Amino acid sequence: MKQKLHSESSGCSNCEHDNHENHNHDHNHDHGGEFNLKNEILPLVMILSLYAPGVIFENQLHNTFYSIGEFLVFIPAYLLSGWSVLKTAGRNILKGRVFDETFLMTVATLGAIAIHKLPEAVGVMLFYKIGELFQDIAVGRSRNSIKALLEVRPDYANIQTEGEIKKVSPKTVNIGDIIIVKPGEKIPLDGEIIDGNSQVDTSALTGESVPRTVRLGETVLAGMINKMGVISIKVTKLFDESSIAKILDLVQNAKSKKAETEKFITKFARYYTPIVVFTSLAVALLPPLFVSGATSSEWIYRALILLVISCPCGLVISIPLGYFGGVGGAARRGILVKGSTFLDTLNAVDTVVFDKTGTLTKGVFKVAKVVPLNGLNEQELLQLAAKVESHSNHPIAQSIRNAYGEKIDASDVRNYEEIAGYGIRAKVENRVVIAGSDRLLHREKIAHDNCQLKGTVIHLAVDNIYAGYIVIADELKEDAKQAIQALKQMGIDRTVMLTGDNQAIASLIAQQLGIDTYEAELLPEEKVNAIEKLLSTAGKHGKVAFVGDGINDAPVIARADVGIAMGGLGSDAAIETADIVIMTDAPSKVAEAIKIARKTRQIVWQNIGFALAIKGVFIGLGILGIATMWEAVFADVGVALLAIFNATRAMK
Repeated sequence: MKQKLHSESSGCSNCEHDNHENHNHDHNHDHGGEFNLKNEILPLVMILSLYAPGVIFENQLHNTFYSIGEFLVFIPAYLLSGWSVLKTAGRNILKGRVFDETFLMTVATLGAIAIHKLPEAVGVMLFYKIGELFQDIAVGRSRNSIKALLEVRPDYANIQTEGEIKKVSPKTVNIGDIIIVKPGEKIPLDGEIIDGNSQVDTSALTGESVPRTVRLGETVLAGMINKMGVISIKVTKLFDESSIAKILDLVQNAKSKKAETEKFITKFARYYTPIVVFTSLAVALLPPLFVSGATSSEWIYRALILLVISCPCGLVISIPLGYFGGVGGAARRGILVKGSTFLDTLNAVDTVVFDKTGTLTKGVFKVAKVVPLNGLNEQELLQLAAKVESHSNHPIAQSIRNAYGEKIDASDVRNYEEIAGYGIRAKVENRVVIAGSDRLLHREKIAHDNCQLKGTVIHLAVDNIYAGYIVIADELKEDAKQAIQALKQMGIDRTVMLTGDNQAIASLIAQQLGIDTYEAELLPEEKVNAIEKLLSTAGKHGKVAFVGDGINDAPVIARADVGIAMGGLGSDAAIETADIVIMTDAPSKVAEAIKIARKTRQIVWQNIGFALAIKGVFIGLGILGIATMWEAVFADVGVALLAIFNATRAMK
């Protein structure tokens, strides 16, 4: 990564769902696809039309010849409600995956039919199907939080060719092509405005409702919506390399990075389910052998109840859903989390480290003061600075060129060299000019008197003679102070600022914001060393988060426990390196991300505790013969539903 120059420098069981595949039981509303509520209601209506009269007239149906009436009503209802469960259980058994919740339910309900408890058998399957329906609705709601991002994918681009405009796929547009975007259209690719002014809606990307004004020469990004005038854009990135394409990819793949809690539940269910099966087998077989008066039918029924009660659906469904809701809720607020594992890590963060420029400050630089020395005037010093900075993309370099305001002849500049962490050296009109930090002057042993100037300062020297300095103004972001205060109110132990800027400006900003500690005048490798020290001094379970602008801080973002990229929408480094990308430029979103992580974790553990406690109580009641199959249905499906409803709170 290029370093800043100058003074400144992220199913149910097996119980692993088989990657959520088996849990869908061949439903046509696979969670990976589009859920259609209407398609689910019709089968439920058919089942209920059989089941409700069957329960009402159970005695009459039971008293028919060989109870044939009962079988004619309940068996079709059983097959309609439980076919997907039966099929999945059979398929898993053939693949050697026996112990999952479909196996538990299949054995329990077939056993109930065998001992002539048909209404209970159908009830288990029916209420499980209803639970599945509510689960799909909950997942759909969570997905809608992220869906807005997926919908910003542009459908077409208006490419300007010789005398005409053609509508083409964004993937066919090349760098350097000119595209036209009319009012109301999505901007299809990243590029620079070469004609026209407008306002753009960035809400789908950043969550910000206020339109942004864009003018000639400014960069716009794919996914923004043009609100007013017609604008012509010169494409600067291919569609697959655009910011929005990378963001869409990370959102779609976020679920692959599981939290430790999810992994724990998967392992827990893998051992828990066989224990339940063998315990139920013991309940069915041992009491009739050793307990006087115990009948096989009574204890088999209790064993079947135990199987239904013990289904781990509530846990295995609601925990991933809780994390998914947390990721979705964060996305609604312009915070992209690359996986639930990073939500878990955020809970343990006790140190938050900030970069300065572009993170706590706006990074929009303007020349505030030009101080020439040794025979130069202001215009001459500014001209030299603009020429030596002519090949740099750094915002400070751009501010100097903007202040100079005249066209720069590239032939005047030769032997251009960037000195990482110090500045630039180049030959300008046959004179060796250096521009950069005070450290650069010391490195080159150039005599000067001004070492402790306040602010962002670019020093210049010509042929090893000090030529003066330029002061660059940068403003604090509006919510920077609020961001630090919010973190302290949340109990974050340390706030730290790491910057390549000089001691004076670093001290001033740390004091203004209330930051606990800071380190200034850091080279790129020194920032990484500083993070290493903070990681080593963090508490046993404490984690360190680093917040940077994503352009120049990729090594540090990658090294921190949690790398957070600020304003990362336009930065490839942010999207690829950071664990969390904050789509707005607001540092206050860091505290918001930690709040979302804490709330998600709280909800997940509420579900774990609630499900295990309820199941424990009902398992005891089932073994004692107090709980019937109907209580078993509540302990399984009812607990799952309550856990699902609780999990959806993570979105709010």
